[in-house]
Amino acid sequence: MVAVESTMLPLGTQAPPFALPDPAGHTWSLDDIAGARGTLVAFVCNHCPYVRHIAPRLGVVAAGWIEAGIGVVGINSNDATSYPDDRPDRMATQAVEWNWTFPYVTDEDQSVARAYRAACTPDFFLFDADRALVYRGRFDAARPSTAAPVTGDELDAAVRAVLAGAAVPAEQWPSIGCNIKWRAGNTPAWFG
Repeated sequence: MVAVESTMLPLGTQAPPFALPDPAGHTWSLDDIAGARGTLVAFVCNHCPYVRHIAPRLGVVAAGWIEAGIGVVGINSNDATSYPDDRPDRMATQAVEWNWTFPYVTDEDQSVARAYRAACTPDFFLFDADRALVYRGRFDAARPSTAAPVTGDELDAAVRAVLAGAAVPAEQWPSIGCNIKWRAGNTPAWFG
């Protein structure tokens, strides 16, 4: 396991478009996902201990965000050939186990991870109703090796600000997690 931090994409960046399939073969675009009040794009996977540590809580808080008008999508950009735990069939099983009610899609060619400059799992990108980036970074301070409780408080504070039409807290910390598992020859120049 190689732990890396988010690249901290510049605030104000417009959400890059995408069209990605879920394990059942349905294609989801950014337009399909986008919420009336904002959109959360989460780069996640099945096997990373950092994702597994927060996954059940993510399912709980994301359900509330969706109900409030925030679109949510989980994107798995890992190389599923080299990391078979991240295959689409296993994604469907994990989504059910973690009570994820949002689409969980696969970025097989890793172009979406590159467009978002996603570096790790988990890596969160919150956009306002105009699809401008207002938050990027971590879920909360919890890590698999610490006693900090998994609350999602940092990302939740940003979502609540978006829902209230208020400024998102300026102090934002990078996420830390397993590096995106790039296919051979596909590692972006900006990565590592």
